[in-house]
Amino acid sequence: MTYREGAYVVDTRSAKLAQVMARAGDSVYVRPPGGGREWEAPAEALRLATRDERAAAGLARRTR
Repeated sequence: MTYREGAYVVDTRSAKLAQVMARAGDSVYVRPPGGGREWEAPAEALRLATRDERAAAGLARRTR
């Protein structure tokens, strides 16, 4: 699956919530919401974060 920059995902290897920063080939670069050290994850190890996971992290849904 392809995730757009800014999407919130969960790295299933560590169960950590992350925000997509960039993609390069099969790798996705993510970081914790609000900042922190970026890490590389294979795209197949990521899944979209649920609404409950985003809310638990204090992330409000943006309106346009």
